[in-house]
Amino acid sequence: MFVLIWSALFVSVKGSIADTGASALVQKHCDRGYCLNLTEQELTAEAGLCVVIPCSFTTADEFTPKHTVWYKCEASQTRCGDGDIIFHSNKKNKKAKSGFKGRVSRLEPDVSQKNCSIIINDLKESDSGSYQLRVTGVLNGKHDGFTFIPRVNISVKGLNLKPTVMIPTLTEGQQATLTCTAPGLGSRSVPKTTWTWRGAGGTESYIMGNSTDFKTENLTAFTQRHISTLTFNASSEHHNTSITCKINFTCGKTTQETLTVNVNYKKEITISGITTVKEGDVLNLTCSIKSFPPSVIVWYKFGSDTNLHNDNGSATLVIPNATAEHSGQHICAVTYMNNSLKKDINITVIYNRDAQIIGNTTVKEGDVLNLTCSVESFPPSVIVWSKLSSDTKLHNDTGSATLVVHNVTSEHSGQYICTVKHLDTTLTSHVNVTVTWHTKIQNGSGCVLQSEGLTCVCISEGFPLPTIKWPLLNQHTEYSVITTVLNHTVNSTVSVTVKNHGNSTVECVSNNGNGEERENLLINNNLSKKDEPSSGLRWQFLEIIIAFLIGAVLSSGVCFLAKKCYRTEMTSSGHLNDTFVMLTCPDDPLIYDGQALQNNQTVNSNRGTNEVKYATIDFSRLKTNSSRKAARTRESTKTEYAEIKKVIKKEQEDDDGEEGKMLEGEMKHCEPEKKKEEDEPVYSTVNDIIDI
Repeated sequence: MFVLIWSALFVSVKGSIADTGASALVQKHCDRGYCLNLTEQELTAEAGLCVVIPCSFTTADEFTPKHTVWYKCEASQTRCGDGDIIFHSNKKNKKAKSGFKGRVSRLEPDVSQKNCSIIINDLKESDSGSYQLRVTGVLNGKHDGFTFIPRVNISVKGLNLKPTVMIPTLTEGQQATLTCTAPGLGSRSVPKTTWTWRGAGGTESYIMGNSTDFKTENLTAFTQRHISTLTFNASSEHHNTSITCKINFTCGKTTQETLTVNVNYKKEITISGITTVKEGDVLNLTCSIKSFPPSVIVWYKFGSDTNLHNDNGSATLVIPNATAEHSGQHICAVTYMNNSLKKDINITVIYNRDAQIIGNTTVKEGDVLNLTCSVESFPPSVIVWSKLSSDTKLHNDTGSATLVVHNVTSEHSGQYICTVKHLDTTLTSHVNVTVTWHTKIQNGSGCVLQSEGLTCVCISEGFPLPTIKWPLLNQHTEYSVITTVLNHTVNSTVSVTVKNHGNSTVECVSNNGNGEERENLLINNNLSKKDEPSSGLRWQFLEIIIAFLIGAVLSSGVCFLAKKCYRTEMTSSGHLNDTFVMLTCPDDPLIYDGQALQNNQTVNSNRGTNEVKYATIDFSRLKTNSSRKAARTRESTKTEYAEIKKVIKKEQEDDDGEEGKMLEGEMKHCEPEKKKEEDEPVYSTVNDIIDI
């Protein structure tokens, strides 16, 4: 038993020495058979803690120990007196100083074990001094005692030792227990422990949780350590804060230990920044997550393995010059410890490209017009189709608008406009649409045979402008052809001198590249049409035929003079375009080739060996219709006249008495010259010729 107690005492003394920083060497001192095993060095301790004085003794054989007495007196005193007693093992002895009552205890209560070790609790700085041992007992049947000369000097200093705080790994949401152990071998007086924590703002508060104020761990029956535990639910609010364990001893001394608390936690991923930018602007997005330990963050675009940016705790993605290609889903990937988290965000780049128009702009009449106007942009642009000079919206849509017109007609020709509205910007693009149609021979075409002259009129409409052929002229060398153009209508009038014409019809051939149409025109004394005109119109046409026959006869007589007058007038006036010339000559082609025809243009051709004939006709008062309908409609307008003038010049050297040769004839658009009464002018109705 003694061995066990001494072992415990030795361990306790070592702990006490370790706690106080003191060192001791136990030596044996003997005097007349009384020996004391006691340290000669000074022991140091800290106020509020405890100190152990380890010792053992032996006595003479005839001496029987009964009690141990400890004294504290000044080192200068040779011997401590009864007034210096701090401990007496005899409880009946009341001489111990009141300041030490309850603070001094023996490690071994059985004196017969000769263990004189004591522990002094709740040290005060006033406890510093010299301590001496006396053993009382019976010697040869008499009460006696022996005071050992060696002393122990104890120095009590201010409290410097701090509590030991143990903080396990803390995880948010999980229960945690903190442990605070008071420094040194504690006394029997229980110190007060307080837990506090200080946040980032510096405010100190108590930690809320279930705490066991103190827990005693017995080293021996007389030594103990004081431990305080605190159990609470860890939170991210506790992370990176200071936690303090404060020990208040009964002697009034206080010691504390402060540590930084780290709590493993992670919050939600947050992405900040503007996700919609204009093309060319800077895209700046930041992905961050509050966590401990810090998370690794990586930016990348969906569908791409390339890391755009990575960092710890917070990663900022910066694109200086955003383009449409940067639009799309971007992902912020977070790696926290062994866990992976992701959050995606859609980036929108606002942009607008030029409008594109596709489709055939030249279509045939009756076909489908199909034009598509599209714009690559975001947000999608509003597209509206319209026609020039029209307020009507033909079609509208978003992103792409398709204009479809079934069974197109000539009225659908013109300029079409694609208007694009993107946010606050409006842009336009246009395209010209051309509708072509087959040539058609119109009502009012026909032939009249009178005397020896055959006059035929063929009216044809189409786009492009058609050309009119007369197969009849292949068999004749003497003829005249008048061709006029109004909008998309060509009027061809042919006059042929025939003696006998056995056929009852004359063929008119019209072709504009889109198709050819042939029409057999009936020959009779009245104008033959597909639809019979009115009686008055037939008489007008008959008058025209008669006028042209007379003009043909007289034209041979005035050809030379008229030609000279014409050239003189053109030279002096300088306005060649004001006069329309009708020319017949043997070298003219069989048909009018139709090239570069313009409104109100007249061409004349003639074949044969006869002399050339000219006619000048004024079409300046003809009105131009802009539509195909107007071209097809024959209106009654004022009559235009072409003056046919005959000039007879007798040859001065003609001895046979002939009236003279037939000269060239000319149709002029000018003021009529004064003539002899026998040279009366003959007029023809031009409007009847062109049938408009």
